[in-house]
Amino acid sequence: MLIPALDILDGQVVRLFKGDYGQVTRYGADPAERFAAYAHAGAQYFHLVDLSGARNAAERQWSALRDVIRQSPLPLQVGGGVRCFEDVQQLLALGADRVVVGSLAIKNPSLVAGWLDALGPEKLVLALDVRFDGNDWYPASHGWLEKAEQNLDSLLAFFMENGAKHFLITDIDRDGTLTGANADLYAALAGRYPGIALQASGGVASLAELPRLKAAGVQGVILGKSLLDGKFTLEEASACWQNA
Repeated sequence: MLIPALDILDGQVVRLFKGDYGQVTRYGADPAERFAAYAHAGAQYFHLVDLSGARNAAERQWSALRDVIRQSPLPLQVGGGVRCFEDVQQLLALGADRVVVGSLAIKNPSLVAGWLDALGPEKLVLALDVRFDGNDWYPASHGWLEKAEQNLDSLLAFFMENGAKHFLITDIDRDGTLTGANADLYAALAGRYPGIALQASGGVASLAELPRLKAAGVQGVILGKSLLDGKFTLEEASACWQNA
């Protein structure tokens, strides 16, 4: 499944380069209108990120999130700065289909495992942003400045033992760069963890990558900057994915 993604910062659609708030591309489009256009083009699911809330909990865009979720013609997953169970509950109450949990899944996996037990595996997507340190893949949190103590495999094994299913894995060094997604990483993870529902994110730049990602075993591909910059249309991407 192809998943169009929008990041919103101060109410505007934006993209960050490698997660850097100092390198922002502003698209100025109303997020609800953009999602409506994606739905018309054949999308089945959306991904929405509150970058203001991710940067500062006091800046969470509850009003904008509520409007986008309520106007969305399709189910969507929502993330960005989820810091407590109350955040998860409120986003679900607003109508989010799933809530994306990132830094907390890395910093406090036992806490998030409790949320999985309370809500079930279909309500949470665990977002692990990873970087290769020369020897192994390690998740990073808090603006990608803090390296996790556990490597990626250890964290994945822990969460799958605790019932997790949906994982959004982003190669940090490719995010927002249009340099190509890391199909080899996803293929390795899909092979080691049967039953995992992988979402690929970071760097998708061409239609040629979609068959490779599908063959790697991913169930969803996040498309953000590539669609916003017009590298290809969602209709073209959907046809490529279906024919792969």
